[in-house]
Amino acid sequence: MSEPIQTAPSAPDQAVPTRPVRQGDHVFLVDGSSYIFRAYHALPPLTRKSDGLPVGAVAGFCNMLWKLLKEANEVGVKPTHLAVVLDHSAATFRNQIYDLYKAQRPEPPEDLRPQFGMIRKAVHAFNVACIEQKGFEADDLIATYARLAVEAGADVTIVASDKDLMQLIGPGVLMLDTMKGKTIGREEVFEKFGVTPDKVVDIQALAGDSVDNVPGVPGIGIKTAAQLIDEYGDLETLLARAGEIKQPKRREALINFAEQARISMRLVTLDRNVPLNEPIDRLGVRSIDGVRLIRFLKALEFSTLTGRVAAATGVESSAVAPDPEIASAATAGAAAPALDFGPAAASGEVGAPPSSDAAQSPREPDPAGLAPSQLVHARLNEARAHPIDRARYETVVSADRLRDWMERAAEIGVVAVDTETTSLDPMQADLVGVSLALAPDEACYIPLAHRGAGDGLFTEGLLPGQIPINEALAILKPVLEDPAILKIAQNLKYDWLILARYGIEVAPFDDTMLISYVLDAGRGTHGMDPLSEKWLGHTPIKFDDVTGKGKARITFDRVAIDKATAYAAEDADVTLRLWRALKPRLAAEGMTTVYETLERPMVPVLASMERRGISIDRSILSRLSGEFAQSAAALEAEIQELAGQPFNVGSPKQLGDILFGVLGMPGATKTATGAWATGASILEDLAEQGYELPQKILDWRQLTKLRSTYTDALPSYQHPETKRVHTSYALAATTTGRLSSSEPNLQNIPVRTEAGRKIRKAFIADPGYKLVSADYSQIELRLLAEIANIPALRNAFREGLDIHALTASEMFGVPVEGMPSEVRRRAKAINFGIIYGISAFGLANQLGIGREEAGAYIKRYFERFPGIRDYMEETKRICRDKGYVTTLFGRRCHYPEITSKNASIRSFNERAAINARLQGTAADIIRRAMIRVASKLDEAKLSARMLLQVHDELIFEVPDEEVDATLKLVAEVMERAPEPAVQLAVPLRVDARAADNWDEAH
Repeated sequence: MSEPIQTAPSAPDQAVPTRPVRQGDHVFLVDGSSYIFRAYHALPPLTRKSDGLPVGAVAGFCNMLWKLLKEANEVGVKPTHLAVVLDHSAATFRNQIYDLYKAQRPEPPEDLRPQFGMIRKAVHAFNVACIEQKGFEADDLIATYARLAVEAGADVTIVASDKDLMQLIGPGVLMLDTMKGKTIGREEVFEKFGVTPDKVVDIQALAGDSVDNVPGVPGIGIKTAAQLIDEYGDLETLLARAGEIKQPKRREALINFAEQARISMRLVTLDRNVPLNEPIDRLGVRSIDGVRLIRFLKALEFSTLTGRVAAATGVESSAVAPDPEIASAATAGAAAPALDFGPAAASGEVGAPPSSDAAQSPREPDPAGLAPSQLVHARLNEARAHPIDRARYETVVSADRLRDWMERAAEIGVVAVDTETTSLDPMQADLVGVSLALAPDEACYIPLAHRGAGDGLFTEGLLPGQIPINEALAILKPVLEDPAILKIAQNLKYDWLILARYGIEVAPFDDTMLISYVLDAGRGTHGMDPLSEKWLGHTPIKFDDVTGKGKARITFDRVAIDKATAYAAEDADVTLRLWRALKPRLAAEGMTTVYETLERPMVPVLASMERRGISIDRSILSRLSGEFAQSAAALEAEIQELAGQPFNVGSPKQLGDILFGVLGMPGATKTATGAWATGASILEDLAEQGYELPQKILDWRQLTKLRSTYTDALPSYQHPETKRVHTSYALAATTTGRLSSSEPNLQNIPVRTEAGRKIRKAFIADPGYKLVSADYSQIELRLLAEIANIPALRNAFREGLDIHALTASEMFGVPVEGMPSEVRRRAKAINFGIIYGISAFGLANQLGIGREEAGAYIKRYFERFPGIRDYMEETKRICRDKGYVTTLFGRRCHYPEITSKNASIRSFNERAAINARLQGTAADIIRRAMIRVASKLDEAKLSARMLLQVHDELIFEVPDEEVDATLKLVAEVMERAPEPAVQLAVPLRVDARAADNWDEAH
């Protein structure tokens, strides 16, 4: 619990105390610009009710400063000295070095300008030192104060997240990002820049900064800069030895732009010797004057914070009058000099949402002055404090009343939407009704196609009292497509597909399922019911409760309209409440970019793919079913011969009795029912140990599964109208961000077996078209070289070498030229196996060698590439500490059971975490490619249609005459998909081919 705020008697102008900095003191230096812009972007455009004065930034700033003063001891320290340091608007010494420095900075927003002066007054109201100095940026002042404090033996906490301040981190100096509750030290700096804090300026000088208009060296990004500094030590040494660089473009850039790099170095290096106007001894922490602060807060009408301050300081707020000067300031502070944006604010590193967020997520009224972390708690408390009242829901049965709801939606700018249909298949379901919610308990249901009361008295025609479906959709369409009105849904892809079939394309939107997934992948499911129970404390009406179960189940069009209203309107109401509760967490936890660039844009992309579907050749599938049946029968005969007696191969009980009872194979375990366990992992373990019978069983199971799942079943998935197969993709189904496919699952057709390739031949292009397969080559190995920073592997990929031959050469000392294929095959098995944590048993089985020899191979691999072992251990450590690992694009993959006391569970989670950084980054990359490729095809006026995604592969249907152009464009988009968010040192490569069927295109 935080200590109570120290208070002092009210005084008009308190004398500033002098408190020398001594050994053991702790100096807090707050980057004021960071606070201002975080506050401004995190909150809606709040105004003072009495006169419309913009106060959103002031409100957020005051809440953040109050939280810091109250909770500083939560990070294990209590400040002895504290100052808010601000940028001055005048030019600084850097403009004399480079007159274009910060030349591209936009002007502050109009509604922020009047708030700068008021923020200065706010700092004084809190009785905190407010520092700014002409000719120097806040960062230089912070750097100087930090140096003086450390020299005096004190510790320093810089309250900021600005990357430019990370060069100051070192012994006695840390940064604190209060919005994320994150301490930034040497390790965090290394994660961001790939170097220690003392080398940050070298990296920035090379990479430049487009926000501050620091030129840097063209073509050199952060990762490349880190490689160069790691190799050469510092900028000057690198520039002196630039002629040694092997890459021609890089070498020429470093030689030609050496002076530009030196100028950039001077621009990014903070001045730690500013002649301070205000000595550090005058930054001593001062007691808060409760009356003075409350007068200020009441004048700005910040009632919530006023109450908190009153409670903490023991002042009766009702007895305190508002500050008359502040209360009468209609444009308070407008004439004060404008603060500079500061590097952090303009770079987007202070939590400001991307520019696209305004269109997708209109700001909405919130309690005044809540920072994101506070808003999260407020919203969650609000969600549980207001129980759902179904009695307030409305059944809309007239067009006029529906128009009233649409007008209200337009006024609010946010509406939750849900559809009710006759089927879970969006390609064949009929629309039955639509539900809406505008505020908690303000929800309705619009029945459109109900046919009966669910009591056995069914009618063939529509029930009376419903708006004709075409008329209702015509009223709904403008709002559902209005770019100024945000639509909220749970699992929107389904509703998007339904409404698209009726001529409505929903946009813009938020999806609560995806918000939950971004925040908590690996920590639970993301369906509406469990989310409602978890976050709202409310159990919604179950679907089975209104439709019945089993043979008694009725379709939704047969549900009584009153029951349908309670169920459907509640779904919309719950969805809106979940959005209000969960959306603030994105900003508070730094996950907005992941949601807005990797998840939300995928909804229309996948929905469009599902709607297109893919053609199949039924005759090929029929023939394959016959072939597979014969092959399975032959395997059965072999299995029974090996068993020494006939038995039902498909019976787990009989199989267990044969393997462990009759043949006495090792590793026997029993299930909860007392039967022998014969799952795939058990059989694989036995097969790895050289037993033939378990391997035959696995082969038989695979063949029969392919027959039942694909060759027999695929024709039944053919749509009666389109004559194509329409799979469904799940966005929130895996911890790593990989998509999953179902009904039918087209991602599990094995590509490396003959049977699997035969099935792929049945997926065909329509006449006049070709199927194009574009597949990332060895993407996870490339990402291993990238993330684990393995120089030998990185160089091999950059130079286009045979990675498996190189690995074999490194391990076995065999020249690449003329290498036997068997040696390369062994290296290939190890390369791919390492990513998935392959055991000596597994490798021995793959290569047909002894376990000891396989173990020796793995050991030798780690000896030749020690960085891989380091990467694995570091990943496990990070995951144990944080509970999650992060992809290169910021996606969090949670593995909470990595600290389990159960060794088997713990080991599984460790392997999963190691692989997640690679597989998750690969999943992010192909998502970025999918999102971009459609617009690129449109720009190029090409007609290709994306049909399928199978992990690292995209399938398109392309007109014959556009094949060559499409192949080139798709490969280019996919290879450049990480940019500009991530600059990979290891190049990506895409293999793209065209053919009449999927197998030949792959």
